[in-house]
Amino acid sequence: MSKSENKAASYAIIGFGNIGKALARAFARNGIEVSVATTRNPESFASDAAAIGPGIIPTTLAEAVKADVIFLAVRFESHPDVAKALPTWQGKTIVDVTNAYGVPPAKLGGMPSAEFVAQAFTGGKLVKGFNHLIAAILDQAPAVHGGRRVIFLASDDDGAAAKIGALAEDLGFAPIQLGGLSEGGLLVQAHGNSWGQLIFKDLVKFD
Repeated sequence: MSKSENKAASYAIIGFGNIGKALARAFARNGIEVSVATTRNPESFASDAAAIGPGIIPTTLAEAVKADVIFLAVRFESHPDVAKALPTWQGKTIVDVTNAYGVPPAKLGGMPSAEFVAQAFTGGKLVKGFNHLIAAILDQAPAVHGGRRVIFLASDDDGAAAKIGALAEDLGFAPIQLGGLSEGGLLVQAHGNSWGQLIFKDLVKFD
């Protein structure tokens, strides 16, 4: 095993609104370190990060994108700004937590929103996930009545989907793989002014 395969993956969350904070709390609950960044100076949200836990590291966008796995928890319209932070996303996994509700399908060239986002992150592997729950639900501990809260994942890269599935398990969730972005992924994406059938469905899996 090479040294790079041996080291633990590094994680970052871009966007520190309600969804970004809910994701950060999931990491903090499980003692997994994660960087958090916005387009603002890290000092402007350092106290919010510290309130969540010592493993939540406020940093710059330029530093955060050095992580192996990057959660894209910004407004859908802002994803191109994040994509510009690196010339290539080779070797990185991007978890698309955005929702393109209200974006006209014509603006996306008729593509599913996650495929449209994937185009911006040249060379990266994109997984759609963690976006179907509202922040208040995502914020809660995922252990529910002896079961685990479900997280849906979709990707055109099976390896990336498996990697994020393993991380979802580590965070206490029950991942369910939906297949490719233009297949099962459509169930967890907004289309114009309508939502995919699995958006907002708060489901619990019992093993």
